[in-house]
Amino acid sequence: MAKYGSFPNTRPRRLRGTPVMRRMVAETRLHPADFILPAFVREGVGEPVPVASMPGVVQHTRDSLKKAAADAAAAGISGIMLFGVPEEDKKDNLGTAGTDPDGILQVAIRDVRAEVGDELLVMSDLCLDEFTDHGHCGVLDEHGRVDNDATLERYAEMARVQAEAGAHVVGPSGMMDGQIGVVREALDGAGYQDVAILAYTVKYSSAFYGPFREAVASSLQGDRKTYQQDPANWRESLRELSLDLEEGADMVMVKPAGPYLDILARVADAVDVPVAAYQISGEYAMIEAAAEKGWIDRDRAILETLTGIKRAGARTILTYWATEVAQRLLG
Repeated sequence: MAKYGSFPNTRPRRLRGTPVMRRMVAETRLHPADFILPAFVREGVGEPVPVASMPGVVQHTRDSLKKAAADAAAAGISGIMLFGVPEEDKKDNLGTAGTDPDGILQVAIRDVRAEVGDELLVMSDLCLDEFTDHGHCGVLDEHGRVDNDATLERYAEMARVQAEAGAHVVGPSGMMDGQIGVVREALDGAGYQDVAILAYTVKYSSAFYGPFREAVASSLQGDRKTYQQDPANWRESLRELSLDLEEGADMVMVKPAGPYLDILARVADAVDVPVAAYQISGEYAMIEAAAEKGWIDRDRAILETLTGIKRAGARTILTYWATEVAQRLLG
């Protein structure tokens, strides 16, 4: 590190004195293109259904989802990540609604592509948890454990139907060993070489997923500690990263974002592919709840957390505030 003069000749506060000075010397800048909007679409509803634990977030109808996508595109954000919420009686132990070409997620992908074309990247969550009656991310064996390799077969089929529906990007999120390689092979074998993979490379077993479970009407029984990562560990994140890149991931993700900024920074320093971070439902809910109580400045807190995530190394950020913040940045 270079040597600098001491006080009073050196005064760092000179660069903080006015808004325009702070703006000029800012080291990290948010831009609408940094953001991806996670969105939920629910089958069989006539009006958007508010998610009680996530004020301002809804389970969309097909029509309201198209409007949300159009608004996101107009705000200049990069993508929308779609999660399907099927009718309860369509859930089963294999999550077959997730691979039905006419299932809610595939229908939503087609709807959004028809609405925005290529103006917005249409991304799809590639996981079975929304569609299984047990709520796990994969197929269960006779002992009730998630069967890794049987689940990979389902993921391969899911990748093909999502690509056929028009997804630009698929996001395998189940944390099964080998999932990226299997999905890449399935896409390439079906002629979808141009569909990109955003790998949920680092996904921790987190307490902050609670509101998301409401948003997708999860039927989870038990927990996901046998396949999602232990919050105490960081080295295995780099192992997962190496494996995903070897298997063909185009982009990688860290999830959650806020509690794992150290992991995000390590991942960003280690790779030359785009790194995403997911500011998850619990992070969103905490700020909204505290702001509702009058305990924090909502708008400042949102920008501060997003700036911290980008400063740690995220190229793109999945956040439920994506469109709102993009519109604010556009002025």
